[in-house]
Amino acid sequence: MTALATSARLTRATFRHGTMADVSTLSDRVAAIAESATLAVDAKAKALKAAGRPVIGFGAGEPDFPTPPHVVAAAAAAATDPANHRYTPAAGLPALREAIAADSTAQGRPVSASQVVVTNGGKQAIFSTMATLLNPGDEVLLQAPFWVTYPEVIRLFGGVPVVIPTDETTGYRLTVDALEAARTPRTRMIVHVSPANPTGAVYEPAAVAAIGEWAAAHGILVMSDDIYRHLVYDTVFTPLCAAAPAADPLTVVVDGVAKAYAMTGWRVGWLIAPPEIAAGAVTLQSHMTSNVNNVAQQAAIAALTGPQEVIAEMRAAFDRRRRLMVGLLNDIDGVIAPEPAGAFYAYPSIKGLIGRNLGGRLIDSSLTFADVALETANVAVVPGEAFGTPGYLRLSYAMGDDEIREGIGRLGALVAAG
Repeated sequence: MTALATSARLTRATFRHGTMADVSTLSDRVAAIAESATLAVDAKAKALKAAGRPVIGFGAGEPDFPTPPHVVAAAAAAATDPANHRYTPAAGLPALREAIAADSTAQGRPVSASQVVVTNGGKQAIFSTMATLLNPGDEVLLQAPFWVTYPEVIRLFGGVPVVIPTDETTGYRLTVDALEAARTPRTRMIVHVSPANPTGAVYEPAAVAAIGEWAAAHGILVMSDDIYRHLVYDTVFTPLCAAAPAADPLTVVVDGVAKAYAMTGWRVGWLIAPPEIAAGAVTLQSHMTSNVNNVAQQAAIAALTGPQEVIAEMRAAFDRRRRLMVGLLNDIDGVIAPEPAGAFYAYPSIKGLIGRNLGGRLIDSSLTFADVALETANVAVVPGEAFGTPGYLRLSYAMGDDEIREGIGRLGALVAAG
């Protein structure tokens, strides 16, 4: 489902002292990381659909709603303003940094605008955090299932992902006992994600406080990925620094407008960090991208400071869809789908399908099932191997109800037919 970069050792002809020589194109660090499985599945599904196949894609974590009109209007106005045609501060537009700082303060972590660094999406915020903080050999505690990008970025900067397994029996949540068992003298950071991708797990306030206090007691950095904080159902989102103030000097929060405001393609994210870390990230950004697209930053200002009712409307739709998807998945023999408490993904176990013959093939893994589902039923899902937990699938319910019914119905028919 993904092509490992280690098997993609390309060569090119280059001139060297007037002669031709074959050299390896890729650096060792890039050759050692894997392509994003979620983007690869989404790209393949879209390509097949463009070719005329009736593919339903559950792969991408992308809201299907339009970007709010007032945000689009702000971008249109910004495009005509000559100020937005020029380079602006590497850390981000001052008005956007102020808006982000105000939003953080409202959540219970008072920060100044100087602690905010605007990035090209939440993914670059993660990249910049790891680049700024990790040295070769530093260990980063990471729970599985994990989002596909975390271990790759950790490795890219010489870090060592220390994976701690969780499953449906633990609610896909880490405990302090599990963290302590994995801690070594090389432990540098923990990645904390709530709501989580791919499971939709949400940590209760007491658990968040315990994790933050544990990190503070041992001087361990925390990267808290809060990108799905607006999308919680029947529970609450708990900011780590509000729950455990002692962890504030050690915590970098990464976030963005992509998920809450249907702005995935606008590519505006940010990190919020202690002053020294923020300054380091700004220095890095000054050489990496100069600044984030100014028109998109103006749109993000409108998103954060304008009407917020759109978030509640999208959350209500996602809530309905999650219950619909989980119910349909649990009707399939051999599938167990816990109800996610946040984000917009279901993460069912398909261990009950391993060993069966489906679509003319022996299902020996979730990777094989995903391949059969796409080729036989025209349904794209992401296999659990991509998230460090074989035997599971991730399905996004960021799509219409009818597509959910049709797609899950096809999977049910595939299983029933054997």
